[in-house]
Amino acid sequence: MLVSVIMPAYNAEKYIRQAIESVQAQTYQEWELIVVDDASTDNTYTIVNEYCQEDSRIKLLCNSQNQGVSRTRKNGVEAAAGEWIAFLDSDDAWHPEKLEKQLEIQKEHNAKLIFTGSAFMDSEGNPLEWVLHVPKTIGYRQLLKQNLISNSSVLIEKRSYQECAVLADDMHEDFACWLRFLRKGNMAYGIDEPLLIYRLSAQSKSGNKLKAAKMNWKTYRTVGLNSVLAIYYMGWYVAKSILKYKNLV
Repeated sequence: MLVSVIMPAYNAEKYIRQAIESVQAQTYQEWELIVVDDASTDNTYTIVNEYCQEDSRIKLLCNSQNQGVSRTRKNGVEAAAGEWIAFLDSDDAWHPEKLEKQLEIQKEHNAKLIFTGSAFMDSEGNPLEWVLHVPKTIGYRQLLKQNLISNSSVLIEKRSYQECAVLADDMHEDFACWLRFLRKGNMAYGIDEPLLIYRLSAQSKSGNKLKAAKMNWKTYRTVGLNSVLAIYYMGWYVAKSILKYKNLV
């Protein structure tokens, strides 16, 4: 079964080698990696093109102008040949058994969305001690309280993703997608192992805490929560975020 790995990249020369090589190191080898360069102005294109010459499973697409991460990710999904999609941001990395273990869960439960726990590294790649643990399953109302589905940890059926995807860079569009998927009555299946290594960066969309909170509010409103429910779940969001970032400091 072919897994299409989608990697948006913008000025990613510092980290993208580690991300690509973590895909190449997977114990499950039936994959294609689609890197979508969002009009980078550094050496991202040159670096990725080198990997393309050495590994035919790696493909490079280029946006003619900067489109933002959600549309760049969409361009990659549209080009994907696999029926299953995995996402990996260009500054993150995977444990070698990530895809293999997710596909085992997929077969066992006929799951359409599988995610994993996360380890963390700082901006220079130094590992941090804390691990984000995840439940074996998660439903709509539980996810509203805290987004435990890290985008770079996800394996999802391509059709299901396309039915629920949201295009917007002023909110957590991946969170909105998972909520729309779960609101249909689906379950997401978690693997409580740190198979994703997430890089903490102040420059990321969620690096600024106030900005992240505003984006979270817009996500709730976008998926249809009224103001009362949005306020209720923002309370959960703030409390969970404080605990999470306390562990990472």
